[in-house]
Amino acid sequence: MNAIFGRRFKSENSVSNFTNVQQLREIMPALLEGYLTEAEMPNSFLLLSPPPEHNSSFFELDLEHARKALESKDEARFLQAAIDADLSFPFAVKSFESIIGMQISESKTPKLYVLMRRVMTDAGLSTYAAKNYYKRERPFMVNNQKTCTPDQENILYKVGSFPSGHAAVGWAWSLVLIKLFPEKEKEILKRGHDFGESRIVCNVHWYSDVKMGRTMGQATVECLWGNSDFLADWDSVKKEMQEILDSNLE
Repeated sequence: MNAIFGRRFKSENSVSNFTNVQQLREIMPALLEGYLTEAEMPNSFLLLSPPPEHNSSFFELDLEHARKALESKDEARFLQAAIDADLSFPFAVKSFESIIGMQISESKTPKLYVLMRRVMTDAGLSTYAAKNYYKRERPFMVNNQKTCTPDQENILYKVGSFPSGHAAVGWAWSLVLIKLFPEKEKEILKRGHDFGESRIVCNVHWYSDVKMGRTMGQATVECLWGNSDFLADWDSVKKEMQEILDSNLE
């Protein structure tokens, strides 16, 4: 196993530092501004313990998850991981639509659509303090095996692996959606969880990256509940949802 995964820790490649939305638009041009100011944003470097040391049982767990993902023959799950990797809108939230029974789009649910995009920005950006500091190598950079998104690998080389921004986003979305659709809580949380797991399946994140990504997703949502702009939009979203439900009853 050591021969496959090596024992490197920090990336030897050129890793970019991202600290704000303008810089992140280098890799995600359509990104909207989030709700949280820099002062309100949860700091992943301060909140999270460092990535596992390579002689630790925690890193052995990372290796085990990575090995299982590489050995898996589940082509459908690999395809789903590729689908979950796409954070462009409206595509990014499609996998939640069948669960909530509603299309999330600029035309059908414009208030929810914008809120989901802005939450994505905040949850993703919350991970970058740790990403920028640790510059952790991703599994595919170490094991030299394929990912589910070969077209994204040039970008992924530039961004540290710990913690996972996708996992933060998927979990943040699920925590928001269960407030709107509490009767679907179990299914929504499973989708948010699996959204993060897809990064392991894709061979672009370690298990600990994903686990700590969810921690940052939750921390972000907790901060959002104290943000006046988010709360104002939240009230608009609830009204929008009620209008849709009422129209369905007519």
